[in-house]
Amino acid sequence: MKFRTTMDGAAQTEWSASQAKASLLRIAGLKKSYKTPQGLVAVLKGVDLSLDAGASLALMGESGSGKSTLLHLVAGLDDADQGEIFVDGVEVTGLSDSGHAALRRETLGLVFQQFNLIPSLTIRANVAFQARLAGRFDPLWQEELVQRLGLENLMERYPEQLSGGQQQRAAIGRALAMRPRLLLADEPTGNLDEATADDFMELALDVVAATACAFLMVTHSERLAAKLERQVRLSAGVIEKP
Repeated sequence: MKFRTTMDGAAQTEWSASQAKASLLRIAGLKKSYKTPQGLVAVLKGVDLSLDAGASLALMGESGSGKSTLLHLVAGLDDADQGEIFVDGVEVTGLSDSGHAALRRETLGLVFQQFNLIPSLTIRANVAFQARLAGRFDPLWQEELVQRLGLENLMERYPEQLSGGQQQRAAIGRALAMRPRLLLADEPTGNLDEATADDFMELALDVVAATACAFLMVTHSERLAAKLERQVRLSAGVIEKP
């Protein structure tokens, strides 16, 4: 079952215009260090990376190699020490806190290891939350997401009533419901069984193909990484040469 495009003509024109921008994500000379009791530890030492609209990329590497740090910097959840990050033509490293919040609200779909569901909202409201904030809520698209993620019988429950895997599926639905320009996923299948993980990958790639979204996923799974167009490895704070 493939993604059913429910956008009207104006929305399709908007996506087409955005698709014309070659590099939806561009990272240049990105550096980040953290203070520890043992001194300053350099996590990213000059990362260069680009990702076009409609493309998918798996970011791999050993634990502690800086993969999650890179995603947090792209999302504006942390500040880089040096370098540039551009998302859809916007320089993330130059944004204010409110600018970062607007970027996450209107442009980015985030699936991180912390689900960050809102405890006081039902799963139905959680899945719709970002799409409503971005002014792109589509009940038909949400219903399709709900069915494909197996959330039909959970929509009136609250996050605390769900298992970890169910919460992760809800978080995935929330990220996809607003049709992001850039989907960032940090080990998005960590709490999912293999079949559900494959379903998520198919759904995410359907969205990429239909909306010219770009998809950057951190994963340890060679099997899942192989489903994406490109695979790169982060090692010792830099991207390994092919």
